[in-house]
Formats: sequence, structure tokens, C-alpha cells
Amino acid sequence: MLSTLRNAWKIPDLRRRLIFVVIMLVVYRGGAFIPVPYINTDVVQQFVSQGALFGFFDILSGGAFKNFTIFAMGIVPYINSSIIINLLTIAIPKLEQMSKEGEDGRKKIAQITRYGTIVLGTIQAFGLTLLIRSQGAIIKDSPFHLFIIIITLVAGTSFLMWLGEQITDKGIGNGISLLIFTSIISRYPSMGFQISGLVSAGTADWFEVIIFIAFALISIIAVVTMDLAERRIPVQYAKKMVGRKMYGGQSTHIPISVSSSSVIAIIFAMSIMQFPATIAAFVPNAGWVSAFNKGGIFGTDSWLYIIIYFLLVIFFTWFYTGITFNTKEMAENMKKNGGFIPGIRPGKPTADYVQSILNRITLIGGTFAGIIALTPYFLDKFTGLKDLYFGGTSILIVVGTALELAKQLEAQMTMRHYQGFLK
Repeated sequence: MLSTLRNAWKIPDLRRRLIFVVIMLVVYRGGAFIPVPYINTDVVQQFVSQGALFGFFDILSGGAFKNFTIFAMGIVPYINSSIIINLLTIAIPKLEQMSKEGEDGRKKIAQITRYGTIVLGTIQAFGLTLLIRSQGAIIKDSPFHLFIIIITLVAGTSFLMWLGEQITDKGIGNGISLLIFTSIISRYPSMGFQISGLVSAGTADWFEVIIFIAFALISIIAVVTMDLAERRIPVQYAKKMVGRKMYGGQSTHIPISVSSSSVIAIIFAMSIMQFPATIAAFVPNAGWVSAFNKGGIFGTDSWLYIIIYFLLVIFFTWFYTGITFNTKEMAENMKKNGGFIPGIRPGKPTADYVQSILNRITLIGGTFAGIIALTPYFLDKFTGLKDLYFGGTSILIVVGTALELAKQLEAQMTMRHYQGFLK
């Protein structure tokens, strides 16, 4: 990775792109320290520490959620909008047709995603404002001040959406992923101070810190391995004559990634598991609320919660992979182009064969994602390093983004190498 960055820095065009990315990320981190007006951040910080979902959102926003700055919602509404539009593309024929129209279709879907981000951001900002209002975190409570808070949050998310797209267009890598990458990395220094404080206070010892570091290293190795792992299904294309030329006859493969939907599955499962606790925050005096608190039957420290969470991650991995990987359409396209899997008949047998492989790969990827998702709970249960909200999920995002950035840099350098050779 470091050698790739060093070689890319020597190319003027890539150097300009990298500098642009750095400037945009500095702007992003600067905005993460501008507070939303009329908010008592001490109350918000105490509230955020009570829920794993809010802790995860705080990681994705780089601490902006806990400090309730203008980027408190981060890029989460954009992520949710993208996921929803992807799902609707499978369900709505018009969107599916639009996705097949090439660059123009992708631009239209991107525009719809932007509108969806504004709508979801407004809804989320409204709900979040009501939530912190119920906790007494708003200093000046009036319709005008609530409106200012909501508008500020939506404007912050809209700016981040624009910033991410600018990084993608004028920089290098996926802008949204790099924003999340920066948010997670920015939390590591404060996490180190927090661990040091726990050791100084006697809440944790150095043996637990060594276990934590070993866990982090093992997690990085496991995530890198699973992120690069793929099942390659061999495909052979028949030869055919077009005029006087012979086409086809080449061999290729269909790569199926083991952990392609791990992060999305974890976000889905976490949102569902934390939904009752989030609703409970609005009605703290209700009798059923105690079941979702720590120590309750559905509390985040209960084994029932952990088991259900694990099973939901596996389910959503299978569900999301199943609706985004259309085996029937893939088999039909392969048949039309004269392709076939050796030993498998074209058409439905090919679709069934690929689906059986996909099911097995999904089970492996979902199980791995479930283990990754549960690491913060095991750290909380068996060590004194509590409320760090550090786990394999953040490592999964960081490693995946770093590997993707390295691949894009290598592709850009390879392309420029061939261009220079042709000249």
C-alpha cells in the first residue's frame, strides 16, 4: 500500500488527485468540530454512551454524532438511500431498465439517490431532534430553534454527499467510502487515550490491553483474507464465425466474493436490533422498557440478544446477496453470448448450479460477518475495555476501503504506463 502511494505520488496527475483528496478530507474533519446551535453536548454524550447503535453511528461520523456537530448524521442517510434504491432497482421494472441504460441511466439513478438522501436525512434529523429533546439536550426549546437544528443537520449531510461525489469525480477512490474511512481512523487516537485512562483508573489491566491489540491484529488479517477471498466459477465461450473472422473460444471465470455484503448486512441487523431500544428512549417510563436495558432479557449484554443478532447478520447477508446477484439473468446472458460452465447445461441448470455455490459462499460470508459484528460485545463482556465501540465492523470498512484505494491506484498507474508506451 505504501509503495503504491509512493509510486502514484511520482505521477503528476495522480499527485494532483491525491492532494485534492487530502484537502477535501481536511475540510471534512474541520466541519466535524462545528457544533449545532442550541445543543447541550454533555447530555448528548451521556445518551450516546447508552446504545451500541449510537456508538456505531458515532464511529461512522468520526465523533461528530457524540459532539453533535453539523456532520452529526454523517453520510448515513446517503448510505441508506443508496441501499434502498438498489433494492428498488430489483423490484421496480422502470428503475431496472434505467440501470441498464448505461451512463445516462446511472446518472438518473444517482440523481434519485440524492433526492432520497435529502428526504431520509430530513426524517432522520427530525427523529433525532425529537430524541435528544426528550433527553433534555436542547437549550432553547421552541419550534424555531428545532427548525434550525433540523435544517443544520440536513445541510451537513447534503454537504457531505456533495463532498463525497467531488472526491470520486476529481480525486481517487470512492468518496463516500473515504469519508467513512477517515471518520473511523480519526477515532483511533482518542480510543488510545480512552484505553490509557481505563488502565490508569484500574478498570482494565495491561494483559487485557495486550489481548485487545492481538485481537485487532488477528481481525485485520482475517478481514484482509476474507475480503480478497472469492470463488471463481470457470466459464467457456464457444467459437463462432462472423464474416471471415473467428470470435469467442476464450476461457474466463465468474468471481463471487465471500464478504461482498458483510457491512450492509451488519448495518441492517444492528438497526433492527436497536430499533426497540430506540423507541424505548421516547417512552422511558413504560413497563416494557426494562427488558431492553442492560441486564434485561433483550439487553445488549444478554446472550439472547447476541444469538438473535448473529442470526440476523447471516440472514441479511443471504437476503442482500440473493436480490443483488440475479443468477437467472446471468445464466440467460451467458447463454445468449455462447458461454457455458464446463459440465453444466446452459439455462436453468446453470442458474441452479451458480445459486447452490452462492448459497454456500453466503453462509460462509454471513457467519464471518456475524462473528465480526459480535466482537465489541465479547470485548465488553470479557475485558474491562468497555464502551469503546471498537470491533471488526470498523476494521472491515477500513481494510476494504484501503484495498479498494490501492487497486484503483494500481489500475490508474497501469493505464498511464500503457498510454506512455503507445505514445
